[in-house]
Amino acid sequence: MAVQVLYFAALRELTGLAEEQLELPEGVLLVRDLREHLQRFRPSLAGQLASVRVALDEDFATDLDALAGVRVIALIPPVAGG
Repeated sequence: MAVQVLYFAALRELTGLAEEQLELPEGVLLVRDLREHLQRFRPSLAGQLASVRVALDEDFATDLDALAGVRVIALIPPVAGG
């Protein structure tokens, strides 16, 4: 399955990318599978995705949400402000 992955804030700095097109392997079916895959595919993300919010086609998702039919995945790290 081909998807566009958008990296925001610190994740953009870690990957050196704002976005990329990825072909997800067959076993990547849920958001939790995506987190594991990305940490292997992009080693700079290892240990960085546990607190990241994931949006699938502009809707926030949980780790148990399916990726079937998704076109755009946004990875949004926590934001601190004051």
